[in-house]
Amino acid sequence: MRDWNVTSELDELHAQGLWRELRPLEEVNGVIVKREGRELINFSSNDYLGLACSEELRQALVEGVSKYGGGSGASRLVCGTHRVHMDLEEALADFKRTEAALCFSSGFAVALGTIPALMGSGDTILLDKLCHASLVDAARLSGAVIRVFPHNHLEKLSRLLGTATGRVLIVTESIFSMDGDAAALREIVELKEKHGAWLLLDEAHAVGVLGPQGRGLAAALGLENRIELHMGTLSKSLGLSGGYLAASRQVIDLLINRARSFIYSTSPPPHVAHAAAKMLQLLRGEHGDSLRFRLRSNVTSLSQRMEAVGLSQQYTPAAGIVPFIVGDERAAVVVSERLFEAGYLVPAIRFPTVARGKARLRISPTALQPTQKVVGMFNIMLDIIKSSS
Repeated sequence: MRDWNVTSELDELHAQGLWRELRPLEEVNGVIVKREGRELINFSSNDYLGLACSEELRQALVEGVSKYGGGSGASRLVCGTHRVHMDLEEALADFKRTEAALCFSSGFAVALGTIPALMGSGDTILLDKLCHASLVDAARLSGAVIRVFPHNHLEKLSRLLGTATGRVLIVTESIFSMDGDAAALREIVELKEKHGAWLLLDEAHAVGVLGPQGRGLAAALGLENRIELHMGTLSKSLGLSGGYLAASRQVIDLLINRARSFIYSTSPPPHVAHAAAKMLQLLRGEHGDSLRFRLRSNVTSLSQRMEAVGLSQQYTPAAGIVPFIVGDERAAVVVSERLFEAGYLVPAIRFPTVARGKARLRISPTALQPTQKVVGMFNIMLDIIKSSS
């Protein structure tokens, strides 16, 4: 029987440079946050368009609470489905160009509900090696055979498709959350059509940022109607919380009946659904285009400077993620701490979020940072790196 020596496990985390702790923000005002009494410019948020603290979102939430109150009162299949939930789902389906959509309490819940509801024993799931933990856990939960292909390795994916059995589902992200690069989406779509597979595309980090009206990478490439399962979140560019799956009407009806994370969870608060619909409308309009332009300018400014000094990494310049690979876990923590002392919040990302020896700073410019602040953060980071080498 295993000895439950929690202390030794905690000591091991410290020794490996993998210790984590919750460090609350005392104040948040757009990209300016306060932690431990220190004012910082936040370069770690997924709030790519800066909507989370926007006046538009505040007003939408106040309006929603005034209309609907707080919680929904029950799960969706009991009495927790309000008209506003259906309105949001209809808006999301129109946004993603699908027949229907279904909202969940989180993006993680979307994966855990969808994949096991559609896949089972005798089926095959083909996962990109860098897929998010929620997608990996959902695949394991399904009971299907899991085959992992190296990141964006089309030749390996093709071979796996040739030997897969049962129903076959390819799972990938459009923009990968830690490297910031894009899936080889056009080629993946062609492969899955050739072999009669389905594709689940997680657009969490692309929606709001890429494509016409911010509809994501699939829309940017004109592939929306060739993808069976569109997964996304309300917690990044839309500035709220929750997730969704957009697909055919039949798939959504099946999820309503089989997706356990949907069936057995209390419905998301109706005022959040109300606000999400408002933010989706904003995202699709001229203001959304303006925010995307400002985000793209900041990301381009940072990426060009990194490339000029030989720090270029693999990423998608139009998306909101620019990684700087440090390698050693402890060294990444040191750089992060020194940036903190200089007034910038850029946490170190370490194993198990990324592979061992691939620790990094995951830099996330947003639409709100003045370009000079982006340049200032980069210059200080460069000085820290030079002084550490």
